[in-house]
Amino acid sequence: MLKSGIVVSTMTLISRVLGLVRDVVVANFLGAGAAADVFFFANKIPNFLRRLFAEGAFAQAFVPVLTEVKAQNDEATMQDFVAKVSGTLGAIVFVTAIVGVIFSPVLAALFGGGWFVDYLNDGEKADNFVLASSMLKITFPYIFFISLAGLAGAVLNTFNKFAVAAFTPVLLNISIIICALFLGPMLDEPAYALAWGVFFGGIVQLLFQLPFLYRAGLLKRPKWGWRDPNVTKVRTLMIPALFGVSVSQINLLLDTLIATFLDLTGSISWLYYSDRLLEFPLGLFGIAIATVILPALSRNHVSKDPRAFKANIDWAFKIICLLGIPSAAALVLIAEPLLMVIFQRGEFSINDARMASYSLMAYGSGLLSFMLIKILAPAFYARQDIKTPVKYGIITMVCNMVFNLILAIPFGYVGLAMATAMSGTLNAILLYQRLHKQGVYKMSKETILFNGKVTIAAIVMGISIYWLNTSFIWEPAPLLERIYMLTCLVALGILVYASTLLLIGIRPAQMKIQKSV
Repeated sequence: MLKSGIVVSTMTLISRVLGLVRDVVVANFLGAGAAADVFFFANKIPNFLRRLFAEGAFAQAFVPVLTEVKAQNDEATMQDFVAKVSGTLGAIVFVTAIVGVIFSPVLAALFGGGWFVDYLNDGEKADNFVLASSMLKITFPYIFFISLAGLAGAVLNTFNKFAVAAFTPVLLNISIIICALFLGPMLDEPAYALAWGVFFGGIVQLLFQLPFLYRAGLLKRPKWGWRDPNVTKVRTLMIPALFGVSVSQINLLLDTLIATFLDLTGSISWLYYSDRLLEFPLGLFGIAIATVILPALSRNHVSKDPRAFKANIDWAFKIICLLGIPSAAALVLIAEPLLMVIFQRGEFSINDARMASYSLMAYGSGLLSFMLIKILAPAFYARQDIKTPVKYGIITMVCNMVFNLILAIPFGYVGLAMATAMSGTLNAILLYQRLHKQGVYKMSKETILFNGKVTIAAIVMGISIYWLNTSFIWEPAPLLERIYMLTCLVALGILVYASTLLLIGIRPAQMKIQKSV
């Protein structure tokens, strides 16, 4: 699993780096103004559905069932199952995409309530609603292509071919960058070029994976299979999971809705840019480990091996803490320098970097929780227990709404990020407590001691980079000098963290799975 995790993490690194390049292009093009707010809004709704159909509920329901079918060693049955799932999912998301295109004004009004109110009253943000409605017509079909690409990726992951699916998002970033650079200057509104980049990116991601499915012998003509027993099992697991695994995305949509009512133009963009930097370590470490652990846990469950099941979760817990705790500390401590170096150019001002850094600090405080959810939730899905995460998802979402209402008034958009971090932490605690009570997983004494040492090393690291950062003057410095200063902070942090870990007794051998857990 460590080898597979490194493969996924490496491909994700390539994707995230290109994603940052893409965001640099977007920031240079649009900054954090009204057009940027609208594009991020129009991209967030189909992205939300992508998390449901492609990466979230579908993957969590499909992989355990596919693992069961694969264990029967009947190739014809497995091919038929994949064909029926692809036909059924394809039909559903195709209809969803058509409905989204037709009713894009309704969606824009529903999730952009503040803009819609201005539109009805000829307010200053009325044009945002009109632009969002038309842009959604371009971005919404993305859900059809990316859902089928997500299905292909889930199949390949089950066969331990993790690199293909992990590399696929790179193509979306390339598509958006190309459209921004070459199509943008030709349009009156450059934001439309970014929307077309999303549309073409979905097509390219699907086409890229088809040859690999063909080589695996699983590229068959899609068939409608709503009543097929295995498809029925997938949709039975998926329907409640649609809500359970997407709580964080629903929370982000609620944040967007509330942000449209805030007076500060740029609130949605500041939240977006800070969330993008949060997604870097979350994707690089959290999602990478979650991607490889779900098939492994599903195999442990099918083979009735609870000891291996516990050992795999314990291993993932240690890896997440090893990487997540220092990442969270770094995001909080050097939030503004990161944003200044990566995004501050063109239309993205020093004020935008400072404002986005506040929400990044708030998001960063919840990074470890977000990463832990990625490995704790699969412990339920692998055992085909969807109800428990759904129940906790409802609790978490209600709490997030309450936190939003309490924190948005005094802290504005930063309060929204704080509420998201708090609800994520609550979700992680509830999932762990339930696994503990069920006797499925309890942190071993070795892991508790390991995590304590990691925390000490992260504190030492944090003190060192905070001390060095106080000697730097960022605002008037040119870009090359800023890059040099940020490199010094990152290098010092890595050196101090690694050295402290070695001094207090952490060794590479402890990264192996302990079968005695």
